[in-house]
Amino acid sequence: MSYQAEYIWIDGTEPSPLIRSKTRIVADGKEPGIWGFDGSSTNQAVGHDSDCVLQPVFVCPDPLRRPGDKLVMCEVLLTDMTPHATNTRAACAAVAEKYADQEPWFGIEQEYTFLQGDGRPMGWPENGYPAPQGPYYCGVGGDKMPGRDIVERHTVACIDAGLAIEGTNAEVMMGQWEFQIGILPPPVIGDHLWVARWLLSRISEDYGVYASLDAKPMAGDWNGAGAHTNFSTKAMREEGGWEAIIAGCEAIGTKVDEHIAAYGVGIEKRLTGAHETAHFTKFSYGTSDRGASIRIPWAVARDKKGWLEDRRPNANMDPYTVAGLVTDTVCSAAAGA
Repeated sequence: MSYQAEYIWIDGTEPSPLIRSKTRIVADGKEPGIWGFDGSSTNQAVGHDSDCVLQPVFVCPDPLRRPGDKLVMCEVLLTDMTPHATNTRAACAAVAEKYADQEPWFGIEQEYTFLQGDGRPMGWPENGYPAPQGPYYCGVGGDKMPGRDIVERHTVACIDAGLAIEGTNAEVMMGQWEFQIGILPPPVIGDHLWVARWLLSRISEDYGVYASLDAKPMAGDWNGAGAHTNFSTKAMREEGGWEAIIAGCEAIGTKVDEHIAAYGVGIEKRLTGAHETAHFTKFSYGTSDRGASIRIPWAVARDKKGWLEDRRPNANMDPYTVAGLVTDTVCSAAAGA
């Protein structure tokens, strides 16, 4: 007997990498091992030297196939078994190991937009626009909430796969939704989020729509799509952690350009200072302020311990890159590096 193992990896497409996957039949009792693929077809190699290596890093049940089938998240290596240039997980893992004593944790709020074949968000009329934003966020009702059947199926799939999904909700623009993954350390937060993204894309195929991670899928007076990144260290979570939280905000504020450059494609279209965003050229933090670069939740301010929420990362950000950068920035400052 055998089972199906779906190998998942991130390609080299620019400016936004794509998720790729293919199926391998594995004998029962055997773990999915290293595999290969044609990097010249994924923007990761040239034709005369096209072999790339898939190294499994996270394996979970495949909730879309038979019992016993698996999803296999992989990082991409060169044939000498060193990280490929597109392998952002390797750098994230190195940072996580360096600052493991500070116990960095992440929770990521993944927004996305269901788009139809003609580029219209799901539920939007063929001509014109839906009613203005207002009733859609956490709304209820078939006239306002297209896509709920896909969301429900995706949520169950994430649970059945054993992913650390924390919740879901409809977002501010019609056709836009969110799920949350966490609380996990780097680089595991990236493993779970990429697999959850794969499941969302795969399930959306069955409904004839595309789950877009575009940062600003519709121009004009409509919200963009982000991936608000919640972060804490052991010092932030302990009694008296407020000082460490403020120090973390200050540390991030010293590297504004570096973080913005790593927070996803199209950030200047989304971080305009409107639609619950701070302008991408400015930096601020504040309690309960959704117009700040970093929001400190009210409960954190009350308890004087907890976490911070960087609201700037785009929906299309790479969680390995973001988790590695935030960890390095905050933890190196805390360590006095």
